[in-house]
Amino acid sequence: MNDIGEFALLLALATALYGIVSYVMAFRSNRVDVYLSADKTPIIVWGCVMVSSIALWKAFLVNDFSLQYVAAYSNIDLDIFYKFSSFWGGQKGSLLFWTLILTTYMMVVHVQNRKQNVRLVPIALAVMMVITLFFLVLLNFSTNPFERLPVPPADGRGLNPLLQNYWMVIHPPTLYLGYVGFTVPFAFATAALLTKNLDDGWIRLTRKWTLVSWFFLCLGNLFGAQWAYVELGWGGYWAWDPVENAAFMPLIVATAYLHSVMIQERKDMMKVWNMSLVLLTFVMTIFGTFITRSGLIQSVHTFDEATLGYYFLGFLGVIIAFAVTMILIRLPLLKSKNELDSFLSREASFLLNNLVLLGIAFATFWGTIFPIVSEAFRGVKITVGPPFYNQVNVPIGMVLLALIGIGPVIAWRRSSWSNLKRNFTKPVLTAAIGAAIMFPFVPLTDKSEIFTYITFILCIFVMTSMLIEFMKGTGARMEARGESPVSALSGMVWKNKSRYGGYIVHLGVVLIFAGIAGSQSYSTSVEKQLKEGDRFQLRGYDITFEKLLWIKSNETKERVIAQLGIERDGRRVFVGYPEKEFYKGQNQPISEVDLWSTFKEDLYMILADFKGDQLVTKDDGKTGYFKDASVTVKVYVNPMVKWMWTGGWVIAFGTMIAVWPDRLEARRRTERLKRQEAIFMPAQE
Repeated sequence: MNDIGEFALLLALATALYGIVSYVMAFRSNRVDVYLSADKTPIIVWGCVMVSSIALWKAFLVNDFSLQYVAAYSNIDLDIFYKFSSFWGGQKGSLLFWTLILTTYMMVVHVQNRKQNVRLVPIALAVMMVITLFFLVLLNFSTNPFERLPVPPADGRGLNPLLQNYWMVIHPPTLYLGYVGFTVPFAFATAALLTKNLDDGWIRLTRKWTLVSWFFLCLGNLFGAQWAYVELGWGGYWAWDPVENAAFMPLIVATAYLHSVMIQERKDMMKVWNMSLVLLTFVMTIFGTFITRSGLIQSVHTFDEATLGYYFLGFLGVIIAFAVTMILIRLPLLKSKNELDSFLSREASFLLNNLVLLGIAFATFWGTIFPIVSEAFRGVKITVGPPFYNQVNVPIGMVLLALIGIGPVIAWRRSSWSNLKRNFTKPVLTAAIGAAIMFPFVPLTDKSEIFTYITFILCIFVMTSMLIEFMKGTGARMEARGESPVSALSGMVWKNKSRYGGYIVHLGVVLIFAGIAGSQSYSTSVEKQLKEGDRFQLRGYDITFEKLLWIKSNETKERVIAQLGIERDGRRVFVGYPEKEFYKGQNQPISEVDLWSTFKEDLYMILADFKGDQLVTKDDGKTGYFKDASVTVKVYVNPMVKWMWTGGWVIAFGTMIAVWPDRLEARRRTERLKRQEAIFMPAQE
C-alpha cells in the first residue's frame, strides 16, 4: 500500500502539470478538444492525493514503522483516535493533508462550474493547479511522507504528548480548511486580472467560498485558543505567539475584504482595495506556512523538522511579485466609477473599518517578523512579547469595536444629522446608563482596567445597535404581515440571510471582545504548597487538597493526579483533578489542567509539583495513591472566559445563516453566468 501511495503522488504531479498546460492552451486557443482533455484532471489529481492519504492513514492504523514518518509520530500504545490525527502531526503529513484539502476544493470548484464554462473558470482552475503543483513537488522530492527506514524499529517514538488532546484533533483540520479555502477566491481574482474580466463577476462566484473559508479560519483560531487554554497549563489562551499571529493575520485581512466587497457590489467602488485584500489574504496564508516550516522562529506550534523555509520564501516572493505586477498593469481597469460622497456614510465607515483592520494586521506582522529583522541587521534576536501587541492593538481594537456598532446603522451615501440622531440616540443613551451602573463596581487603577471599562461600554453600545436593528425589522414585518414576533423574526432573518447573518456574527464578536477584556484584566492566581487536608481560599472558593492519586494508563503512560475539593458558600460544588502525565521516552512530564467553568468565571487548576513518600497500589497494579503526599498547585480565577467560547459559536451560527443556499439567488446566479462570455460553447452530449 505504501508503494501505491507513493506512486499516486507521482501520478498526481504529472496530471497536475498536464492540467495546467491544457487549461492555458484551451483558454488561449479556444480549442474545445484541449479543454475536454483537461476536464478530468482536477478529479484525477484529487483521486491520486486521496489514495496517497488513505495509504498513509492505513500505515498509522496498522503500526507500519517501516515508514520514517509513522515511526516518528506514532507507537503501538497510541489511542486510535490520535493515530488518526498523527497524519497531520508532523511536517510531511501536514503537507499531504494541506494538499488533500486543496485538491478537494479544486475538485468541488470544477464540478460546481463545469456546466457554466465561464471565461474565468479554466484560468482559476489552472491557478489552483499551479499551487497544487508546488505542494506536490515538495511531497515528491523534498519531504516524502512514504520515506522508508532501512531497519524498521519494533515501536515508534510516539506522538508529542501536547498533541494528544481532542482539540488538536479538530483544530488543525479546521484551520487548514480556512487557510486552504482562500485559494479559491485568490484563484478567481487572479483569473479576473489575467482575463481583464474585472467587474464583480469573480466576487459573486467566490462569495460563499470566502465566507466558508473565513468561517473555518475563525473557528480554527478559537479551537487553537481552547487547546492552549486546557493543554499548555499557563492559565491563558493567547500569547501573541508567532504561529498564533500567522493564523490571525489572514483572518483580519479577510474580514476587511468581506466588508469592503459590499461597497463594490453596491456602489462599484474600492476595486483596487478588494483585489489587493483578496490577494493579500492568500499571501498571509502562505506566510503563515512559511513561519511554521522555516525554523527561523521557535514556537510550540512549529514543526521539529522545519526545513522548507527557502521553498516557501521563494514561492511567497513569486506570488507577491505577480500580484503587485498584475494590479499595477490592470490599474486603469480597476478604476472606480463612483467616489465617496460623504464621510458621514456607511461607505466611509467601511473604509475606516478597513484601515483599522489593516492597522491591526500590520502591527501583528511587524511584531512577528521583528526578531528575524533584528537578527539579520544587528546579529541579535530581539523577542517581541505580549506588551507590544497589547499596547498597539488594544486601542485599535476598541476603535474597531465602535465601528461594528456604527457601520450597520449609518446610511449609505450621506447621513443627515437628523438621521444620525435618530439612529444613535438609543444606543448611546443605553451605553451611558450601562457605564454609570458599572462605574462603582469596576476598578480603574491602571490603564488596562480603564481600557476594559471603555470596552464594556462599547460592547453595550454595539449590542444595543444590533438589537435595535433586529427589533425594527421584526416590528416592520409584524405590522406588514400580521405575524407573531417569533415568526416575524425568523422570516426576516431567513429572507435577508446575508444581512442578519452578519449582524449575528457581530453579536458573537461583541461577546469575544467582552470575554477578552474581562479575562485579561480581572484574572487572579495563587500558588500554594499543600499537605493532605490543607486548604486555602481564593475569591470565595475554599480549596482543599484531599489526596494524590496514581494511574498507569498503559505501558507508555502514567498519571499522577491531585484531588482537590472545591467548596463555595459552604457547599461542595466541584472536585478538581489536575495532573501530571509521564510518557515513556519523554524527559519532561506534561501538565493536564482541570477547570470548573461557569458563564461568570473559570476556576483553573494546575498541578505544578508533587511529592509522595510511598506509593500504595491496588490489586490490579494500575491504580493507587501516595501516602503522606504534598503538592504545589497553582489556581487561577479567570472571569468571563466562557463568553469568548460562546461568542465563537454565535459567530459560527451567524456565518451558517449567511452562507445558507438561497434557491432564488442560485437561479439568478445561474442566469448571470449563462449571460457571461463563455470560453467556448459546451460540447454536445
